[in-house]
Amino acid sequence: MGNIKIRESEPGDIPQIIEVLRASLGETSSKKTEEVWRYKHVENPFGKSLVLVAVENDIIIGVRAFMRWKWQLGDRVLSSFRAVDTATHPKHQGKGVFKKLTLNAIDLAKEQGDDFIFNTPNTQSLPGYLKMGWVEVDKLRVRIILTKPLSWLNTKQSGTYKILNKSSDSQLAELISKYNKLKSGENKLFTLKSSEYLTWRYVNNPLQKYEVKGDEDFYLAGYIKKHKYFKELRITEHIYYNDSGLHKINKAVKDFRKKFGVHIISSSGLSSGLGFFGNFGPVLTMRNVNLDLNLNQELLKLNNWSYTIGDLELF
Repeated sequence: MGNIKIRESEPGDIPQIIEVLRASLGETSSKKTEEVWRYKHVENPFGKSLVLVAVENDIIIGVRAFMRWKWQLGDRVLSSFRAVDTATHPKHQGKGVFKKLTLNAIDLAKEQGDDFIFNTPNTQSLPGYLKMGWVEVDKLRVRIILTKPLSWLNTKQSGTYKILNKSSDSQLAELISKYNKLKSGENKLFTLKSSEYLTWRYVNNPLQKYEVKGDEDFYLAGYIKKHKYFKELRITEHIYYNDSGLHKINKAVKDFRKKFGVHIISSSGLSSGLGFFGNFGPVLTMRNVNLDLNLNQELLKLNNWSYTIGDLELF
């Protein structure tokens, strides 16, 4: 048995990385292709991911990817990572590869001056993260809106998503600028949005197709999540800065709801319609890297996060 070496990945590693992901995780959770890998870890407008690989006898046996993300708090931009793709080849499990990769990645993030790491791990992987210094923030709060029974009947177009953003590039840039300024005044953590981000996240996403609507006053993205007995309209992004934008968003949600014949609508905060808030989402966890203690304590309170579902859902 050779010694396991940990190093940063190189472009030529991608085919071997995909092989490890497929061997460890299969294809059921999401597509494992070079296109998807490049989309998530190379083309991300926040920057290339921090990716480490474990190598034994010149063969990659494990991979750990931290996707780069930028949050803003007030006027301060925080450089962070979201812990996403990780895998150890089944023939090499039990050697502590996951832990070695993760701890090395944390050390590298610390050296680079990055602020923190966040993710929403499942119940199987959560204990391992907690042992490596991750801390639970809370289950994500989601607003559930109940739709009227008559809207359940409209299912004729249930398979087609459309991109209908009527704003020009300059109008979209101005909308996002005003939104970012408004959010910065709330003094809560929010994802720093840009035209490039919205195109990458919702228009070019190879893992999930989105319905997108927008003009100079608003931007809305969402998709249908099919459950066994009902259909959920999941609003992943809603950007506006005034009453006109909010009015248009509510109308767009109504049109979206009718088009797909949904039973419930979920969002991070849209309030139109009969509904209720609750901690229905996955557990948000974070790992401090270079935050001072006071700021770290503030970010362990969910109320100090202003997020959309699209900021934190797995993709």
